[in-house]
Amino acid sequence: MTRVLTILLLLLLAASASRGQTPSPPSRKQTLETLHQAAQFYRTQVSSEGGYHFRYAADLSYGRSEHAEGPTQATVQRAGTPLVALAYLSAFEATAERFFLEAARSAALALVKGQLCSGGWDYIIEFDAAKRAPYRYRADGACEQGAGRNPTTLDDNVTQGALRVLLRVDRALQFQDQEIHAAAAAALDHLLAAQYANGAWPQRFFEPSQAGRHPPQRASYPESWPRTWPGADYRGYYTLNDNSQADAIDAMLEAARIYGEPRYLEAARRGGDFLLRAQMPDPQPAWAQQYNERMQPAWARLFEPPAVTGGESQSVVRILLTLYRETGDSKYIEPLPRALDYLRRSALPEDANPPPRKRRACPPGTRCLARFHELRTNRPLYITKGTQVRLPGHPTLRPDGYELSYEDSSTIEHYAMWVNGEWIDEVATELARLREADPAQIRRPDRLIGLSPWQNRAAHPSPAPQPGELARRAAEVIAALDERGAWAEPGTIGKADSVVSLFAAEDMVVTAGGRTFPLREGDTLEVYRGAQPPLTQVLSSQTFAANLETLVQYLATQP
Repeated sequence: MTRVLTILLLLLLAASASRGQTPSPPSRKQTLETLHQAAQFYRTQVSSEGGYHFRYAADLSYGRSEHAEGPTQATVQRAGTPLVALAYLSAFEATAERFFLEAARSAALALVKGQLCSGGWDYIIEFDAAKRAPYRYRADGACEQGAGRNPTTLDDNVTQGALRVLLRVDRALQFQDQEIHAAAAAALDHLLAAQYANGAWPQRFFEPSQAGRHPPQRASYPESWPRTWPGADYRGYYTLNDNSQADAIDAMLEAARIYGEPRYLEAARRGGDFLLRAQMPDPQPAWAQQYNERMQPAWARLFEPPAVTGGESQSVVRILLTLYRETGDSKYIEPLPRALDYLRRSALPEDANPPPRKRRACPPGTRCLARFHELRTNRPLYITKGTQVRLPGHPTLRPDGYELSYEDSSTIEHYAMWVNGEWIDEVATELARLREADPAQIRRPDRLIGLSPWQNRAAHPSPAPQPGELARRAAEVIAALDERGAWAEPGTIGKADSVVSLFAAEDMVVTAGGRTFPLREGDTLEVYRGAQPPLTQVLSSQTFAANLETLVQYLATQP
């Protein structure tokens, strides 16, 4: 009955708006009821033992993330379990209701079950008892065994994001949950042990770093480098790619805040010192995505060549600004003017007819940089589009393409080849302001938000919604909730019974049952078992978390 009355009220509000009248905002009671109903549904009907996927079929018949799928798994990648956990925690902080804290605690305990003996997390958590056997999970007492999957992954904010969830839930529980507290402490101890002597972290690790290796040294250019992918094992490289070093540094900064442990702050400072040494010498005083033990840019995956990057270089500037805010040590901002000047000079010329992905990354009139700039020459480098074939249980097959090119007319679709540089001037203004400010007054707030707080633009926050805009958005979120308590939206995640997936790098034709069908460049062919077509309504963990945040923000405006 409450849902019916709410929908009728919103229809009346819409009618009033059409006559030029300002609609009344949703009540606090309606907003709280929606928060409860949505959280109850997502926690009890959607989650797997407290963990979450990226997306689900609207009927909950199938859930999938980038690496995890099905009802016995959940993902540790940011758009799954960590994002949902922090949305619950935000609702708790806004309402002080234990219901939301217990939901966040449930997600944190799912992460505890997925913590590996190496101290951190891989992309997925397996909950099925039989299927957990190949993994060395800390919760299963498997740490004395010598065999089993045990990779702590820093790529894609996996371990750092999971750790942030544990840190914040631990604080919210006043450090009384022993499982969560012990898991957070173990993760921090292992991160400290895995940090190299030069302050860097690898992309992933299995054991502590070796004493005597990885001494501090400055970055340099290789005399030459292979133009085709050598297939080297890059997991131990000093990795900035996907902001893994920045996220590790900031996770340590947050741990130092929450636990008052100087050793976490010192680890963050060592990470910043590594970034100072990793700045390339002239003529490209910025950063690479990854470095080998000689402190030279090196290949990672076949679409990540040795290069100076327009992407992660911008992230390094931000995390160094963050370190200055947290420590007041001016050495962390000393290299920034040279880097910002280089990034400005590296902007690509305006393109009258840019490729679609470039247009999306850099709308007309904005500053645009290439993801990769050739060492020394600074010429933009691109990776050509290639066909991809995926078979369940097998590595992805790439029979063509994936070559280095100076041309941007046919680039890969699944990896950004361009990055927006519009914020560079804002950061320069921020840097000038911080230099004039009292270092004691520029520290960030005690409670950080988001899975990568260092990315927030403290000097240029997003403008507050106009009067009535937040109420309108909250009303839309409330109206969109279905009777179950779900926010369903158009989309597809495929089905569990996939046979093959083919990405077309060029125009192709497909024959089926004697008939021919076109497959255009950029399209993907999916083949599934059975006669049931994929559903076209989905539930998204990102949408769920975003809608909870909208309602929480709206609650803050209510008496």
